Amino acid sequence: MTQPRIALVGDRSPAVRAHGRIPVLLQALREQEGLTLDAYWIPTDTVGDLSGFDGVWIVPGSPYRSEQGAVQAARTARELGIPLLGTCGGFQHAVLEFARNVCGLRVAHGENTPEGGDGLLIRPLACSLAGHEAPVRLAAGSRLARLMGGERTLERYHCAFGLNADYLPVLQEHGLRFVGHDDEGEVRAAELPGHPFYVLTLFQPELAGDGRRAHPVIGAFAAAAAERHRAAQPA
Repeated sequence: MTQPRIALVGDRSPAVRAHGRIPVLLQALREQEGLTLDAYWIPTDTVGDLSGFDGVWIVPGSPYRSEQGAVQAARTARELGIPLLGTCGGFQHAVLEFARNVCGLRVAHGENTPEGGDGLLIRPLACSLAGHEAPVRLAAGSRLARLMGGERTLERYHCAFGLNADYLPVLQEHGLRFVGHDDEGEVRAAELPGHPFYVLTLFQPELAGDGRRAHPVIGAFAAAAAERHRAAQPA
């Protein structure tokens, strides 16, 4: 019997702690939840047709070798209803894709285009979150709140870029829902209602705990990929 196939989109590196955690977490899902995923690492500069995958996970590790590759991966998952998880840089590039292709905005990522000026959708944070742990407030009724079993969680970060709040109104008007914020109101997570699974987190669930058990967000993504795989099997 075939297993659900997931694309791990990112430029794998031993220097990125989250990359080392992911295989361990996939093993934990297999042993503890009975969820076995066939995972393929896909560098951003080799992203091609992802339509045959049951899940797309755009992993941390930006700046990516190819901004366009990460954006393309997010677009494929959004348009085809493939479960999408975007963490850290994955959050940033999935929001960038939504802004460009759904909202029609001409916007840039400040890590890749520092001279973007007023067109920076993703810009440097006032205070870098690299290596920090901080609380996240989750919107009542959101998928994330249900997964976490409450409206507050403590999460780990390793990033220095976040969403430019000036663009929040237009992104929300086009359907993106911002469901996680820090105590100052800065966006930390997003969802797309109506999609089978579309969850973006600026925090890194890969770094939660000691790696022996997958974060609820990762477990839910795996379950969504498995469900898509089951639904595609002949009766």
